[in-house]
Amino acid sequence: MFDPASENPYPDAGTPDGKPAPHALLGPVLGLLGTWHGRGEGEYPTLDADFAYAQEVTFSHDGRPFLRYEARAWLVDADGAPLRPSARESGWWRLQADGRIEALITQPTGIAEIAVGSASGTTVDLATHEVAITPTAKQVDATRRRYELADQDTLTFTHDLAAVGRPLQHHLSARLRRRA
Repeated sequence: MFDPASENPYPDAGTPDGKPAPHALLGPVLGLLGTWHGRGEGEYPTLDADFAYAQEVTFSHDGRPFLRYEARAWLVDADGAPLRPSARESGWWRLQADGRIEALITQPTGIAEIAVGSASGTTVDLATHEVAITPTAKQVDATRRRYELADQDTLTFTHDLAAVGRPLQHHLSARLRRRA
């Protein structure tokens, strides 16, 4: 008999050949499946200084046409030693039959984004459709996220941001490697 306290009957798959099999609509993003880890750099005019960070991003699915997305980052010093937690977000990418992607991304800082875009070849490009913020969250007006597979095991990430009265501009970039 199934014991819901001891096992999950519908685990997520983090590889294209895992179980459950990926839904056909996930075809354009199958190369992203798995966990990626690496380092990046960030900047923004409202910050006192540029910064270095480490990041881990995981993409998985449960057999339906949705990609589960989770990312977390932490600031690092010049030697790469962790200093403190930084950004964290999770959400869902909804793949459409015409190749469009609708992404829902939430952050514990009180920001919820709806982004739209598409996957083309080895690149996913998402831009803000709408941003909702809690009453005490920092004002965010728009973002643009770009994920590009440089090769089977290397993912580059760039993030542009329009926040606190500033126009959309470069904020983050990272080079991530697939974790075995």
